[in-house]
Amino acid sequence: MKSARLVSILLLLQTRGRMTAADLAQELEVSVRTVYRDVEALSSAGVPLYGDAGHAGGYRLLDGYRTRLTGLTAGEAEALFLAGVPGPAAELGLGPLLAAAQLKVRAALPRELRAHADRISGRFHLDAPGWYADAADGAAPFLPAVADAVWNSRVLQVLYRRWREPTDVRRRLEPYGLVLKAGRWYVVAGPGPRTFRVDQILELAASDEEFTRPDGFDLGAYWTGYQRDFHDRLHRAEAVVRLAPGVRLAGPAGDAVLANGRTEHDGWIRATVPIESVEHAHAEFLRLGMGIEVLEPAALRARIADTVAGLARTYGAVAAGRGETT
Repeated sequence: MKSARLVSILLLLQTRGRMTAADLAQELEVSVRTVYRDVEALSSAGVPLYGDAGHAGGYRLLDGYRTRLTGLTAGEAEALFLAGVPGPAAELGLGPLLAAAQLKVRAALPRELRAHADRISGRFHLDAPGWYADAADGAAPFLPAVADAVWNSRVLQVLYRRWREPTDVRRRLEPYGLVLKAGRWYVVAGPGPRTFRVDQILELAASDEEFTRPDGFDLGAYWTGYQRDFHDRLHRAEAVVRLAPGVRLAGPAGDAVLANGRTEHDGWIRATVPIESVEHAHAEFLRLGMGIEVLEPAALRARIADTVAGLARTYGAVAAGRGETT
């Protein structure tokens, strides 16, 4: 819209100083002729805007003409720009709004605070997904629709895929809020509330039915409790292991080693550690190779032994085929 474009021109000139018509046209993705008309409209509205001809020319605002945002300290300005996460905002369909908001805030900051904001935003960048996440992993095509329902307190009817049978179920959701965790979006929804992965929504139908968010519901507090309960449920079994000197376990298992591990005569550390399941521990412990020995449970020890024996047969056959000796 023209009104939004006029505001953008004003803010760009406040923020960057002198800009040519070509620069403004490129920034706003319009023609130079449109910029000429917009500048004329601003001048007619009383904005102290003038242009210089020549190689170093361009449009600029009269010195001192600016909108100021008061009450921000340097630290607050830094935090504001450090909190900008364009990737998640774009996934929510808010990318252009975020960019416009940051431009407005930056233009309104006093010069010294703007320098702080530029410095912090130029030195920190948030990239939430892990290195080995596939580009399609966690893709959530219904995320904008879910976000809209969260914002407008609208009920959703969804077809949701869960891990246990029956896998595909229909659910009525009252979406209270969205959480971004390690590059993956979750919606916290009533009744309950319960937590659903947005990328596991297979079908979605928005409705005109409104719901009332429970009084006192705190999304941050709920998520903290949910994570704590999740980890408590996750590690209900235990394993007794021996770790070679220098080998470390991560997470709750590492905490358990520090709490109850004891060093034996050969320098290895013996400890009882929590595990999610035999299957999960089998994969995790194999990564440590010769740096770990599983003593209990017997099922986990036997499964790792079978895997190692299978690897020995496979690589032994390869070595024999090459005429190598062991």
